[in-house]
Amino acid sequence: MKREYPDRPILAVGAVAVKDGKVLLVKRGEEPGRGLWTLPGGAVHPGEELKAALIRELLEECGIEVAVEEAGEVVERIIPDADGRTRYHYVILDYRARWLRGDLSPSAEVEDARWVDPADLHQYQTTHGTEAVIRRLFARRDDGLECYGG
Repeated sequence: MKREYPDRPILAVGAVAVKDGKVLLVKRGEEPGRGLWTLPGGAVHPGEELKAALIRELLEECGIEVAVEEAGEVVERIIPDADGRTRYHYVILDYRARWLRGDLSPSAEVEDARWVDPADLHQYQTTHGTEAVIRRLFARRDDGLECYGG
């Protein structure tokens, strides 16, 4: 699957993964968005179910196992090059997920991974829309995270 200058949009999944009231952020180690903080996730393989892709991605990228909860929202990322051609085009389905087990161990795909208090999100340089997605998905949770007022 050609990620740069694709023939069509690439389907991907992302996770607002929660552990002890904190959300998981990863610092991108590759383009697009290298060096920015975002939600963990990645491309769906042909024949792979969406939730299975998300479980695989979090295990590969961060070394953790999660329980995938409800689908949150669809996000589209179209990133042009300097000439206006579509360099990257992703359609991402973001899910809520709950940490089950495992210690964070970032893969080579990511520069860093951290559990972040939602009140501290403003301290991270995130990809476009990441903080808003987290805020919206937290607002729909029933596990005490409604205290996030960011």
